[in-house]
Amino acid sequence: MVKPSLSVVILTTNEEKNILKCLESIKNVASEIIVIDGYSTDKTLDIAKRFGAKVKQHTYVNQDQQFNWALDNVPIHNEWILRLDADEEILPELADEIRDTLLETPLAISGFYMKRRVYFMGRWIKHGGYYPTWILRLFRKGKARSEGREMDEHIILLAGKAGHLKNDFVDDNRNGLKAWIEKQNGYSTREVSARLKDSGAQGNFAGEQAERKRWIKKNFYSQLPKFFRAFLYFLYRYFIRLGFLDGKEGLIFHFLQGFWHQFVIDAKIYELEKKGENRN
Repeated sequence: MVKPSLSVVILTTNEEKNILKCLESIKNVASEIIVIDGYSTDKTLDIAKRFGAKVKQHTYVNQDQQFNWALDNVPIHNEWILRLDADEEILPELADEIRDTLLETPLAISGFYMKRRVYFMGRWIKHGGYYPTWILRLFRKGKARSEGREMDEHIILLAGKAGHLKNDFVDDNRNGLKAWIEKQNGYSTREVSARLKDSGAQGNFAGEQAERKRWIKKNFYSQLPKFFRAFLYFLYRYFIRLGFLDGKEGLIFHFLQGFWHQFVIDAKIYELEKKGENRN
């Protein structure tokens, strides 16, 4: 089986429950596997090394900085780069599509958007506007990098055009609900910081999906009253976008990710505003 000129870069920190599934999914398509580890204390590195991955360690700040550090400091020996998290995997049909596509991609194409399929508590979250989510993850070396944001970061092309692949990659974190909630809490703190100091992420309603969502967030959602907007967003996702069709797992996911997470962000913003008022 001929492999394309593809290096896969995987970001990890204590991912022993997830990393093997990720590695297994790319073994027939990746010519090089590079793990960028944030100093894991579990068996993540042992698993990666046994699989033959090249491992580099670097202090983790956020995904944006970690991935750009890899692009700038780690030798990558192939023409194409695929970026994955340890809790992600590519489906066999996507592996086949990547292999066939990269062997005949014209030079005008510098990257590809891929569809993310999220699983939560073992269930595919198909509704609530959560599928398909298009993300640019596959690109030619030197033609893209992460854009430089604390949260909601995306890889952007520096040159060339982007295509779209038909098949999915999977986001399925097996670390359990406690770890998921802790991660969301950390995300909320970073999101607050990004919102308070970031004035440049305007988005583009006529652009790709991520740009469109960013425009709506900037020009509509952020203009709504704090706390009320979290209720409104949950109702939109759960009822209008049919999130209730995702069953009990969907109820938990859409409530926690679509309401609780957003409410916590507003609460943290409110706390900072109160502290500012008390200093005056």
